[in-house]
Amino acid sequence: MTDHVPPITQAMIDAYDAFTHVTLDRRGLLARLTTLAGSSAAAYAVLPLLEASPAKAAIVAHEDPRITHVDTFWKGAGGDEMKGYLVLPADAPAKIPMVLVIHENRGLTQHIRDVARRVAVAGFGALAPDFLAPMGGTPDDENRAREMIGKLDRAKTVANGIKSLDFIDRHKRSTGKIGAVGFCWGGGMVNALAIAAGSKLQAAVPYYGPVPADLDQVRRIRAKMMLHYAGNDERINAGLPAYKKAMTKARVDWTLHMYQDRQHAFHNDTSAARYDKMAAEQSWTRTIDFFRKTLVK
Repeated sequence: MTDHVPPITQAMIDAYDAFTHVTLDRRGLLARLTTLAGSSAAAYAVLPLLEASPAKAAIVAHEDPRITHVDTFWKGAGGDEMKGYLVLPADAPAKIPMVLVIHENRGLTQHIRDVARRVAVAGFGALAPDFLAPMGGTPDDENRAREMIGKLDRAKTVANGIKSLDFIDRHKRSTGKIGAVGFCWGGGMVNALAIAAGSKLQAAVPYYGPVPADLDQVRRIRAKMMLHYAGNDERINAGLPAYKKAMTKARVDWTLHMYQDRQHAFHNDTSAARYDKMAAEQSWTRTIDFFRKTLVK
């Protein structure tokens, strides 16, 4: 007989967040969850609710007739070969705006492929790069993916993001209007690309992403910004006041939506403990409306 699954507490979510973004110490995570849940059996029952489930059904199936999709390759920075998932609307004008979809620190997962399909269903071309491509690509083991993400060279990774923007800008279906949306680690990448890309990027949507390390560089942002952050995300939110001040000083066109009482990764529907359907759907509607207003003319 197994222990009853205890309620998910903020302390459990915080412990998992520390594991995924700071320590990568799975043994330490299980020890902490054992203390919080009351037993090792209860800890093992709680863990799947905190983790993302690769078996979770997609919101837009890969065989959806409204889209076409392909795995594709392009040249990255310094000779890297980049690869990713390109999705296009099946029934759309000859030329369409393009959106870069940037993954979390688990790499290019089935969930992020699903998000790219959601973008295409809304009428945009979508490219979801695998930023682990230079290291052999995203592995099935998400803990291994996190370790690999931690070993990426930041400057080169941002340069590969620029190469990815260039790739979709040159696509025969592109209008030349480019946006980007990213989640967690990918949200931080969107913040970084907004600085590095200059006028190449017209619209940027970071979800609960780390703010830029050098706020003096915020003056280089030319994209319109829509930021989505979670109220219960102390680690990430600590940088927001200074970031908002820097954007205002630099006269960046920005809007920030704070989803009170929601968790980091509230948009990820494969994570039962942190996903919030209302916030996810509201933020996504705002995101697509934002892309339509900034990229479609």
